[in-house]
Amino acid sequence: MAEFPPNNNPNDPDDNDPMQEMFKRMFGGQLPPGFDPSALGMTPGQGADPAQMQAIFRQLQGLFGAMASGETGPVNWTLAQQSAREATAGQDPSLTTNAKAAVENATKLADLWLSQATSFGPVIQAPQALTRSEWVDKTMASWKRLTEPVAISVSQAMTAAMQAQVPEEMRAMMGGAQGMMQSLGGALFGSQLGAAVGVLAQEVLGSTDIGLPLSGDRPALLPVNITAFGEGLDLPENEILLFVALRELAHMRLYHAVPWLKDHVIGAIEDYARGITIDTSHLDEALRGFDPSRPETMQDVFNEGLFTPQRSPAQEAALAKLETVLALIEGWVDEVVADAAVNLPSAGALRETMRRRRASGGPAEQAFASIVGLELRPRRLREASQFWAHLKQERGLEGRDAAWDAEDLMPTGEDLDDPEGFTSRRALVNASDEDLDAALDRLLSGGYEEPTDSGNDSPSSDSGDAPDSGDEPTDPQDKPQG
Repeated sequence: MAEFPPNNNPNDPDDNDPMQEMFKRMFGGQLPPGFDPSALGMTPGQGADPAQMQAIFRQLQGLFGAMASGETGPVNWTLAQQSAREATAGQDPSLTTNAKAAVENATKLADLWLSQATSFGPVIQAPQALTRSEWVDKTMASWKRLTEPVAISVSQAMTAAMQAQVPEEMRAMMGGAQGMMQSLGGALFGSQLGAAVGVLAQEVLGSTDIGLPLSGDRPALLPVNITAFGEGLDLPENEILLFVALRELAHMRLYHAVPWLKDHVIGAIEDYARGITIDTSHLDEALRGFDPSRPETMQDVFNEGLFTPQRSPAQEAALAKLETVLALIEGWVDEVVADAAVNLPSAGALRETMRRRRASGGPAEQAFASIVGLELRPRRLREASQFWAHLKQERGLEGRDAAWDAEDLMPTGEDLDDPEGFTSRRALVNASDEDLDAALDRLLSGGYEEPTDSGNDSPSSDSGDAPDSGDEPTDPQDKPQG
């Protein structure tokens, strides 16, 4: 075995080289017999970065520990939550009393203003101020519902690709390893997803930044992220907090008043996931390129989009549907908040900033998209905002909000293209439905009758006879000759 640097602490016989200590922790406290870390090029002075290697082996140790935990399923959620919390470690200051009080005051004022801008009433539960790690914990259940359909496809592709790497003559012997492969796939996906959620926790301003109430029925704001967001805007911090509170509470009012909306959005994601396909050739290539003697290459393999799905035409159609409903949600919130914040001096600048932020997406959202293949961004936000503004002008505040009444009659992409034609198109649909309902009512009540000729006492249609025209002969030979 290669020589390690001498012990620099005579009072601690276990004070060995950092690389050796990492391997010991990884293998349960001692190195396996004959194991030589120098064979991997990890001894000091040979170019390895100790901090980088420590992070890599911490990930590996977490993966192996997660696999040994016995958790089954397409995603190891214990590891996902652990990875997410680790991403916020050291960057998650505690909430001060002043920060909590500022959130409480801002949300109270925001509720008063929103009551003048929408017919939807306030939510019952009081808003809460969260740290980044608290946001991770409270949103993990929503991430599970959002990503598990995609994770199932990824897990199946991972298992198939790994099995394909096994030589033909050994596949029968490896049949029992399928469970291990699935466990590894779930651990890898959980680690990736958790890391992305952890990064997202450092950017989100509340619970509805991606258009969904991720923390459940209770509104939430992250004061530390709101402060970071306001840096460089040169705007009063209290106005920024109030504007963010308006957006959070507007989202929550909409979802509270339209109970089918959340399931509709998640259903669109599930539609996308059901027909998903994975480029297994890319997966095969990534696995073949992994060099066990250089564990640091594992992170490179992950960063190359190992889990990125390949979109089919059906997936593109499902994604377009999802983007439309997200645009309608964000457009409604954008318009309602603009009305509510009419007396806020910085409202115009903040509105434009938020529009650009939601339409383009930040690095964390892009990281999430690279994992599950979805970009939860309202690309048509401006068109949707104009649509809701037109509807309010045409129908009034309550008439605008009434457009959310029925799931099957909600606005579509065509309505975003032509807001002026929305009312006439819905009138045609409603008229058709009313005619059908009326016909069904008559039929079921027995009041539906075939139309008859009121001038003829005897029906002619049953006998098939020609209309009565006197004594006209029916035999051709009886007809008068020319």
